[in-house]
Amino acid sequence: MTHTPTSAQQAPPSVGFVGLGHMGAPMAANLLRIHGSLTVWNRSGAAAESLSRQGALVAASVAELRNCNIIIFMLPDLSFIIDAAAPLLATWQDVPPDPGTVVVVMSSVSPQAVQDFGAHVALASAGQARVIDAPVSGGTIGAENGALAIMVGGNEVDFAKALAVLEAMGSTVRLLGGLGSGSLAKACNQLLVGTATAALAEAAELAERSGMNVAALFDVLGGGLADSAVLNVVGPRIASKDYAPTGPAKFMHKDLGFVLESAHAARSAVPMATAGYALYGTLKEQGLGEQDLAVVRESIARLGSAT
Repeated sequence: MTHTPTSAQQAPPSVGFVGLGHMGAPMAANLLRIHGSLTVWNRSGAAAESLSRQGALVAASVAELRNCNIIIFMLPDLSFIIDAAAPLLATWQDVPPDPGTVVVVMSSVSPQAVQDFGAHVALASAGQARVIDAPVSGGTIGAENGALAIMVGGNEVDFAKALAVLEAMGSTVRLLGGLGSGSLAKACNQLLVGTATAALAEAAELAERSGMNVAALFDVLGGGLADSAVLNVVGPRIASKDYAPTGPAKFMHKDLGFVLESAHAARSAVPMATAGYALYGTLKEQGLGEQDLAVVRESIARLGSAT
């Protein structure tokens, strides 16, 4: 017998989206285009106005999202999410949300801290709302194309509720384990991206100072085992010294810090992450943190000039 869903089951979830920055704005635009409706909030008005012209509703405060079934946060770090969510959680303490409300943390955050945030949300909502973490990889290009990799931590029921919404923003969406697993996966992703980018920058400086053409070097490297998405996407910016931000380099330092934190908890050795964390810390000290990740080449160049 074929089971016919009820109209209530067929109704799409109402979705709220908080944070319309470099990544959040194109993610929200894709979600609006595919889902058909969306309520957004952003600290500055320009990005929200752009989404409004595309058909989104604009909330005057995050608390106005209290009746959404799925509420997405895409802010720089968990501390920003905790501050932004405070008015929302305060309303839930007075009147709990509908059962099964899902709060989706799509920022790169600490795997341990997001578990604490999940407990806080559960307490404030009388157990009616639960958190899943779903950080992304793919940069602004992936966000614009709806082709992000989305790494999810949470329980299977909440993942199923949010899946269609996540698939509107990403081409690869996977549940990896309990709450915090998505953030740990993103930390592993950043370990690979951060160290690979630094290695490319190091190779570029070595090659150029030795009289080689960096673009030609990267082209030939792409024909062998060294080929990678990092080489193809970040390599051209490293070769041309194009550091216009697609995402601030300072966030890599934060993300590699999460690797070290998780490695300490798991008693796992992470020598590459340790070296990368130190390098991106130096990059920030050099005042380069607001520029693109490719600016790690300039950081390494300055280290070379100082020797």
